[in-house]
Amino acid sequence: MQVHSSYFDKPQEVLERIIYQMEKVIIGKREVIEKLLIALLCGGHVLLEDVPGVGKTMLVRTLARTIDCSFKRIQCTPDLLPSDLTGSSMYNQQTGRFEFRPGPLMANLILADELNRTTPRTQAALLEAMEEKCITVDGEAYALPEPFFILATQNPFEFEGTFLLPEAQLDRFFMKLRLGYPEPGEEIELLNRVADWHPLTQLRPLLLPEEFMTMQKDAQRVHVDDAIKSYIVQITTASRQHPHLALGASPRASIALMRAAQARAFMSGRSYVIPDDVKQLTVPVLAHRLLLSADAALSYTSCEAVLNGILASAPIPSRRYAPAQ
Repeated sequence: MQVHSSYFDKPQEVLERIIYQMEKVIIGKREVIEKLLIALLCGGHVLLEDVPGVGKTMLVRTLARTIDCSFKRIQCTPDLLPSDLTGSSMYNQQTGRFEFRPGPLMANLILADELNRTTPRTQAALLEAMEEKCITVDGEAYALPEPFFILATQNPFEFEGTFLLPEAQLDRFFMKLRLGYPEPGEEIELLNRVADWHPLTQLRPLLLPEEFMTMQKDAQRVHVDDAIKSYIVQITTASRQHPHLALGASPRASIALMRAAQARAFMSGRSYVIPDDVKQLTVPVLAHRLLLSADAALSYTSCEAVLNGILASAPIPSRRYAPAQ
């Protein structure tokens, strides 16, 4: 499906239609959908953590139907091997040569379902793909298609049969989101919609991968004033010095927070970032990258609560945010 050029000149309208279509399936979760699109506009990977059955997998399937790109699903299990993700070299008896047989990572949109049910060795196989957007098989590097996104779901760690994701891999996820249970009225609406047919079957692509990549480039051009950059660094620096945190936000996290703020401004139709863009995205972008100290973990403090405290005490810049004319 090709979007008409005059329509594509207004990307905010396209994004609003994408959100509207996804809400036909994922009811009452507009904020989560918006943050998911922000992450994808930044070329980032997303970790969806929640209890089973709240719609994590359905959210990713809905996105795949809405953006016309190749899609692969990986069901993560304890016996999953790295080669099951990357592919492997197979000997072709007819040609007498080894040939690369690509694995499911060779797609635009990857759903790694229940990522923390597979072993750390297989989790580590995703690191190169997430960071370098390429895979290495038998010493040969293979570029992954563009755009490339990994949307991984995980159940909470206290669930049986799960493994902790290493900090290095968590830092590669641009954002962590939670869906949560629907409100009673939203759940009734869900039951009504799936009574006769599932709304997922009625969705149609609204955007081509090439058009989405154009949006990504436009989002990166959004102006970020020096005062906003200082505000971001103030937040991340405070996390490194906070007594309740054993591990603070890395410079990669600062970059991610700036990119996320640019994407939010872009979705709002602004050509510049404001402090509220940073505030609204600090927790989903930073919280999963932090590590509580032992004492804080025992006192039931959360990384989200620490970040909210940092935001409450950080002075908000009050200067002009738009670029000088």
